[in-house]
Amino acid sequence: MKKRRGYKFTNRKHSERAMMSTILGAIGLISMIIVLTGSYRSGGEVGTGFGFTGLFAMLYAFAGLVLGVLPLCEKRYYKLFSVLGILLCLLTLALISACLYAGANL
Repeated sequence: MKKRRGYKFTNRKHSERAMMSTILGAIGLISMIIVLTGSYRSGGEVGTGFGFTGLFAMLYAFAGLVLGVLPLCEKRYYKLFSVLGILLCLLTLALISACLYAGANL
């Protein structure tokens, strides 16, 4: 029997909350990379703008984490963007934690 291509026999779709989680995770991760590279280039002497950027990255990561977990529990949505958003948000939070831990040990 010939395998059909291009047909999708399901009602499932990608959740808008999961896509927003992925976007927020990417924004947070890019923000933290900018903060860390700017801090490294200036030798650790940065202004308050970098601190606020890190704070907003943390808020984005927490919001994205919540938005990623909610559609993960529902069966009518695909899980790709949920898992991707959760991973990006956790990576952002890990970078923030490492930055705070390194700053506390100086």
